[in-house]
Amino acid sequence: MTLLRPRPTRTRDDDAARGARAPQVPAETAPSALRPLRRMAHFTRHLWPYYLGIVACGLVTSAATIAVPFVIGRATDVVVGVARGGPADDLTRTGFALGAALLLATVATTVVGNVGGYLGDVMSSRMRSSLSQRYYERLLALPQRYFDDELTGTIINRLSRSITSVTDFVKSFSNSFFPMLVTTVAVLAISAWYFWPLTVLLAVMFPLYFWLTTLTSARWQVLEHRKNADLDEASGRFAEVVGQVRVVRSFVREVAELRRFSTRFDATIDTTRAQSRHWHRMDVLRGAILDVIFVAGLAMVFVLTARGEFSVGDMVILVQLMTMARQPVSMLSYIVDSGQRALTGSVDYVRVMDEPLDRTGPVTDVVPARRERRPGAPMIRFDHVRFGYTDTDVLHDVSFDVAPGERVALVSESGGGKTTLVNLLLGLYTPRGGRIDVAGHDIAGLGAVQLRSDIGVVFQDASLFSGTVRENIAYGRPDATDADIAQAARRANAADFIARLPGGYDAVIGERGLKLSGGQKQRIAVARALLKDAPILVLDEATSALDTKSERLVQAGLDELMAGRTSLVIAHRLSTIAAVDRIVTLRDGRVDEIGTPAELAVSGGIYAELLALQNSTDAAARKHLRDRFALRTD
Repeated sequence: MTLLRPRPTRTRDDDAARGARAPQVPAETAPSALRPLRRMAHFTRHLWPYYLGIVACGLVTSAATIAVPFVIGRATDVVVGVARGGPADDLTRTGFALGAALLLATVATTVVGNVGGYLGDVMSSRMRSSLSQRYYERLLALPQRYFDDELTGTIINRLSRSITSVTDFVKSFSNSFFPMLVTTVAVLAISAWYFWPLTVLLAVMFPLYFWLTTLTSARWQVLEHRKNADLDEASGRFAEVVGQVRVVRSFVREVAELRRFSTRFDATIDTTRAQSRHWHRMDVLRGAILDVIFVAGLAMVFVLTARGEFSVGDMVILVQLMTMARQPVSMLSYIVDSGQRALTGSVDYVRVMDEPLDRTGPVTDVVPARRERRPGAPMIRFDHVRFGYTDTDVLHDVSFDVAPGERVALVSESGGGKTTLVNLLLGLYTPRGGRIDVAGHDIAGLGAVQLRSDIGVVFQDASLFSGTVRENIAYGRPDATDADIAQAARRANAADFIARLPGGYDAVIGERGLKLSGGQKQRIAVARALLKDAPILVLDEATSALDTKSERLVQAGLDELMAGRTSLVIAHRLSTIAAVDRIVTLRDGRVDEIGTPAELAVSGGIYAELLALQNSTDAAARKHLRDRFALRTD
């Protein structure tokens, strides 16, 4: 009898061994509060025609708006002149001309303003679509570790909040900022033409108001981040509870979950109170200063008009211009407010976009041709692999091979690293040391798509999607024909129950396949793996959650699936383990023994211990078998 023991430990630095890439670092590393917004603008730079169109409409609207005071001022002078006894011969003609000019200006403001609004709506929608797609694409390309640390609801809420705040700001900014800028410059220039001290007074108002507005920014953003954190956690828990509502109800935890949810939202109320109190306190100060400057300007205009230095029409023009100057100053507060929300939201968005990608790059639907196995190479090789989810390693110097067409079972105590090996093989995590080969190729040099297209997986949880039976079976091969789908279902022992479903292959199975039994879902999963037709198969406790009858049906499908394939099996029944070609046992994260079931049955190792426990008549021993190794003997 020959047992294949692990080779002596060999230390190997991971980066040096495979030339691992360093974590991605954003090209721009200089600290900048506006960097996230600049990144968002970069992501949506293809929308520049909309930006230009909105800006052009805003400029035309501003010009038409500025023309109105002059028309009204001229009309006022004409009317006052006639009222004081001046010639009335041209009053009617002048009145019609001024009325037509006023109508043209107001109509232009309305029409062009609505055109700008239309462009803003379309731009906002396209921006939302573009940013959402980028976010989703990035998520699909992120490594598994990212999802291990985040709640699903938090990820979803962050997407909605970030993009809404940014699109709202960009739309309001493009619609308001340039018209506001044009209006401000025009008001200062025109007032300087009439009376330069008034320009000085107005010129002081703008920077002073902006400075007071920015003073609120630092504390406001701190509070906004705190509020967003509470909202994200509440939304994350909300999605988690909805997805597992049966568990919540089974353990009568509805009130506790509601209380936890409410606590988070109540915290946002307290944060909002502090935030709003701070903002509006500053707004009162800004408004008071603005009012003082505005009243001082009006007083100057009224006094100079009374002295005869301005005509009544000039007074009307200047009063209206000052009123117009007040509007952009007040609007500045709104732009800064929405800008702060956008900045806070964009930070969360850009943080996701800066996460390093999974393995070799972004997602793609182009599946490269399968690489040929190098002559003499095993189909799977773990070569001195070391790995840990935290600072502590859970796998130490793991080495074993799986030959083409061979069935190998992984056996260990519960939590001994079996599923971790599967995750590493799929490239969901990167080893800290050593290497993993598939068909003689180091998976560190393979793209995620190329690697995973060669591996079919059947998990303990079938993990089906909402939709039809047909869509779920064809998930790995969307171009499969109806005949291919039906054949896969027959081979997986699923055709009979599918035929009994209302609609057959077009039956909608609900979220996560909730309309199907456990055995039915698992047979759909087996059919899905059969249709993918990958040369390597991984079975991760594929029948552990099934009753005996369902398990027999699923196991028959799995036997069909494993035929002619290289298979790595994590089983929960000793009879399944005994049917493989070789067994790899793990103890404390290290390979303990490698050999055939017959060899390991008499080696005195873990598998021999399992067989002894199986043959024991002691109920406590059998319970120990179930609890320690999660194995059944039936």
